[in-house]
Amino acid sequence: MTQPPSQQPPQGGFGAPQEPPQGSPQPTAPGQPPQGQPPAQPPQMPAAPPTPPPPAQPGYGYPQAPGQAPGYGYPQQPGPYNQPGPYGQQPGPYGQQPGPYAQQPGPYGQQPQPGYGYPQQQYPGAPVPGGPGGTGGGNPFKGKPAVIIGAAVAAAIVIAGGVFLATSGGDDDKKPAAQASNDGKAPTGSPSVDEGDGNGDGRQADDDLNAGRKSGEAKVLWLQKNDVDLPRNGADVYGPWVVGDTVVKGMYRAVSGYSVADGKQKWTLKLPADMCAAPSQTTTDGKIVIGVKNGTTDKADCSDLQMIDLNTGKAGWKKSIKKNGIWDMMSDISLAISGDTVTVGRTSNSNAYRVSDGKELFGKPAGNCQPFAFAGGPKLIAASSCRTEDLDNPQHQIQEIDPATGKPKWTYRPARGWEIDRVYSVSPLVVSLTQSEKKKWSILAIKENGTLRSQLVGDKGDKFAPDCGSAFAIFGKSLDGCVGVAADANTFYMATEPDSSGTARTNKVVAFNLNTGKPKWKAAAPAEQTMKPLRMEGGNVLLYVEAGYNKGGGIATLAPTGGAPQMLLRHQESTSQIESSFYNAKIVYADGRSFIASGRVSASNDKEELETKTMMAFGK
Repeated sequence: MTQPPSQQPPQGGFGAPQEPPQGSPQPTAPGQPPQGQPPAQPPQMPAAPPTPPPPAQPGYGYPQAPGQAPGYGYPQQPGPYNQPGPYGQQPGPYGQQPGPYAQQPGPYGQQPQPGYGYPQQQYPGAPVPGGPGGTGGGNPFKGKPAVIIGAAVAAAIVIAGGVFLATSGGDDDKKPAAQASNDGKAPTGSPSVDEGDGNGDGRQADDDLNAGRKSGEAKVLWLQKNDVDLPRNGADVYGPWVVGDTVVKGMYRAVSGYSVADGKQKWTLKLPADMCAAPSQTTTDGKIVIGVKNGTTDKADCSDLQMIDLNTGKAGWKKSIKKNGIWDMMSDISLAISGDTVTVGRTSNSNAYRVSDGKELFGKPAGNCQPFAFAGGPKLIAASSCRTEDLDNPQHQIQEIDPATGKPKWTYRPARGWEIDRVYSVSPLVVSLTQSEKKKWSILAIKENGTLRSQLVGDKGDKFAPDCGSAFAIFGKSLDGCVGVAADANTFYMATEPDSSGTARTNKVVAFNLNTGKPKWKAAAPAEQTMKPLRMEGGNVLLYVEAGYNKGGGIATLAPTGGAPQMLLRHQESTSQIESSFYNAKIVYADGRSFIASGRVSASNDKEELETKTMMAFGK
């Protein structure tokens, strides 16, 4: 194992540092010009990861970006269509009305720009860890306010709700009606479905969603509404995951699977308490391990693990996480899967279990540095915090570890004061780091052997907006699961913030050379729409083009050489308002179908709760 001392990153960063929001002091870091004179390139990235910043602010003590409504620490950004209007946005956790274009905060949260509420991001250009001789750097991503550690709220019972099969029209008496659940449990039967002839006969929009379908547009396969009686503040939605011909999601106290073709419920697994954690991906054979609270009172911890076969909905092994020491379980957990291993990260401890049989594979490592979160997939990456004499100047490190033994293959330490915030890609490894006190952000590419490959340096005018949702845990955090980013062997792709307001709002995807850290090209989104990378697909970048004002969204690809996005699945213009109404939407594309799911279900009263649209599917 290689364990170098703190490495100084090369100069440069994710774009020239931007000035912090008004009222915030502008730090002057090594390699930065005096205040008010941003360098042509931002300072380098951190060389060693510090401890995750603790939250502090009213409302469960979790800092929230300015302009956000309090509520379980879920940062919510207002959009230009913030007010009730054409998109009919569903309320957030506390009844706020997020706009159809509401943006998710980056590592430092976001401050709304005057007049529109669109957050201004900073460039990741702060000091980055790197090879010898490098110096500290500025802030590569302009405008990023302090890091937000959102409180992950209890979570997930299945939204087994009313499903409208919208591929065709049909008899009005078959229209499903969502029914309240008196016991708060997910229904076990299949939701009713509207089955008709698809010709569109002038009925209500909810009844025949394909009535306004134009040539070249995809069909709405089905639309699902919530039919679960939720707690007062609503519940987070976990997933969706597509396994074969089943799309699965969890919410509150159940996990449910639905047919990808018609949305009918295939199975429901009831849980004894709130679902509270889930990895971003499953095993290759469709198994997953979720976190469930160990009770139903306010004092319950997220400490029970439940394995589920998502192909069948059958529960496998279940066990409680061992509490190691007085400070263990003081934070929420984050789960990640790599191969047949599921890791359980938290502030002061970590464990790993075999997904197939629940056997513990490794636990808390010896030494001064302890993992607090993991990123899974083709490789297993651990982010650790090392004990230091100065809590305000943390030391973090990142490692690739063996999923079967937990032994590190290499160790990389960013500069002191830099904290590992997210892993945007596991292979190739691309890591986001932050300096919360100085409101800096930097992105590093790490080589296969654990040495610095490059520090990304964006153009001065670009602001970037990775979408990592609200998957932050209380005093803990998930490393992976971001969208708006993608990577292949030599290129990293990231979406910019929208660069205008109103219906003309649009953005770009910027491609970075991972060997040099410099931009290669920029591709513009379709007119008056925004787009964000989801992942790589067949050598191309797979994108979600968001619905705009009277413009349907869709799934598109972008060639590795740039150019214009090519639509794979164009969503209907006639359903653009519904498409835009999903709160904190999660997008999944599989086998020619796209699924849009709400990231949280909440409403101001029971009637609205049962009318909340929770998932929508498009296909050819």
